[in-house]
Amino acid sequence: MLTPESDSSNSSQSTADKTDQVSTNLKSGFKGFIQAVGDFLKDRLSILDNAQPEKTIEGISQDIDFKGFNLWILIVAILIASVGLNANSTAVVVGAMLISPLMGPIMGLGLSIGINDFVMLKRSLRNLGIAVAVSIVTSALFFFLIPLDDASSELLARTKPDIRDVFIAFFGGFAGILAGSRREKNNVIPGVAIATALMPPLCTAGYGLGTLQFSYFIGATYLFLINAFFIALAAVLVTRYLKFPIKTFIDKQTETKAKRWLIITVIIMIIPASVIFIGVVKDTIFLRKVNLFIAENISYEDAAIVKTEIIPTDTISYVDLVIFGETIPEKTIQNWQRILNTTVENTKLRIFQGSEKKGLPEVEKLVDMFTSSQSEILSKEDKIRFLEERIVNLEKEELPKSLLEEIKINYPELELIKMGRMIYADLKENQTGDKPKPSVYVWWSATVADSVIELKNNQLKKWLEVRLDEDTVDVSSLRLHIIEDNSKKPKK
Repeated sequence: MLTPESDSSNSSQSTADKTDQVSTNLKSGFKGFIQAVGDFLKDRLSILDNAQPEKTIEGISQDIDFKGFNLWILIVAILIASVGLNANSTAVVVGAMLISPLMGPIMGLGLSIGINDFVMLKRSLRNLGIAVAVSIVTSALFFFLIPLDDASSELLARTKPDIRDVFIAFFGGFAGILAGSRREKNNVIPGVAIATALMPPLCTAGYGLGTLQFSYFIGATYLFLINAFFIALAAVLVTRYLKFPIKTFIDKQTETKAKRWLIITVIIMIIPASVIFIGVVKDTIFLRKVNLFIAENISYEDAAIVKTEIIPTDTISYVDLVIFGETIPEKTIQNWQRILNTTVENTKLRIFQGSEKKGLPEVEKLVDMFTSSQSEILSKEDKIRFLEERIVNLEKEELPKSLLEEIKINYPELELIKMGRMIYADLKENQTGDKPKPSVYVWWSATVADSVIELKNNQLKKWLEVRLDEDTVDVSSLRLHIIEDNSKKPKK
């Protein structure tokens, strides 16, 4: 016979068993889900399919050598890129990168290390050295014969590589070797050539050599080395992952030493780029803070900023503002400086305003240009104002056309009328009136008696003086039949 205590114990045991079963099922279901996701990703992200190691090795090996056709194509590409850099034309530079054959020996370098083919390695290094030497000499001669006064933005962009260039080169090389290992060929390689920009750094190095600006030469050469090294490194990693056939097997100790040297080289390549990148980040943050400070604080009634120049340095930085308009008080400038000090440290605010010409030459030039342009603007504004006033005065001097309708209603006996403002001059006395005055010539109908005409002329004269708000209006009349008899009737 079961007691209440035994019933309770059995119920608790049954609940615990169900809980354990649910927990086991959940763990099994979650494990199955993770495995399904892993299988899906493995299937989607796998790069082992369609890989053709033998054909890839053969194709890259054929593109390593620089002689004959390849060498001339390289020279032409270098000249096109140099012209593009000279003209600061991005489109021309991109075209030169598309036809450049520089990817061949770099891919050969990475492939040879990946499969331990030391013969191919020597070939790749020799041909890469030839390609670099030819490229730099060609561009140096070009820029020596066709010098530039100032380096263009396309040239300057290749003189300060940073860590971002490392990523571009590595991922570009990764895409290049993956595309080269596929059965189906596509347009990845030209895209890699554009993204990694192998050609412009060599042209910039040639520019630095041809113009004896060795800082450009060093910076551009370093950028090319970054691009070439990390493209080759990506090729090494992909060929090892895809298990390309090893040409020569080396002992474990030698392999370990080679890996150590590879890591050391990677670090040596990355450190300067990282230092430069940190400087770029600092400058970017500095510029953002300064621009925010200017937008939020620099404003003064009837004054405008016409030029802003921010000069960051390692010691003290400068914010130069050229302001025209009302002269800004010194107390206001000091207050701006105090706010700037709380925003960024070691930064001096320099205000150039009014006719001040102290400071940088370009600021002086800007002041002169602005002053000259302001004078021209004022001169043109004066002319416009004069013409506008003249038009208004002429409109005031015109007799209103509606006046004719009013005269017609008030004086139906009138047949013809001429009116306008006329200049009066007494030629005998050599006197001229101050300004044109209204004059009216009327032709009364033959039915109007001569004795009435003078009266009507006086009435018309007084009415016109009131209507036109004039001191005097000249009214002269003629008989219509007299004009008709003498054939002098005016045309309507």
